[in-house]
Amino acid sequence: MTTKIVALTDALGNPVDFRLLPGQAHDLRGVPDLLADLAAGYLLADRAFDADWLRSDLAERDIVPVIPPRSNRRFPAEFDRETYKWRHLIENFFGKLKENRGIAMRSCKTDHSFIAFIALAATIILTK
Repeated sequence: MTTKIVALTDALGNPVDFRLLPGQAHDLRGVPDLLADLAAGYLLADRAFDADWLRSDLAERDIVPVIPPRSNRRFPAEFDRETYKWRHLIENFFGKLKENRGIAMRSCKTDHSFIAFIALAATIILTK
């Protein structure tokens, strides 16, 4: 009954791509498709994306992961705290996205119409 949006933005906080996930699914479930063709220097993400397989995949592609370690990690990974401060741009994008009441309230009945509404809102955000 609930839905998660996993999004990817550029360095300026402009939307690049997104995936829709079931609300009970973990955030990492949508990451492989989202990052398949990613070419970047850094990937900033929150603690939910702290996984060894993701870190190794990013290292193979010469992308620096800026992901704080989960609190239950036995050997916490290091991350650049100054670079991590720029993660607010993705939160700003979600704030702009949720200014649209239809997205915030999930008023669309089907996933296809909800995805189309998100894409339309992201396009409007991108053109501003």
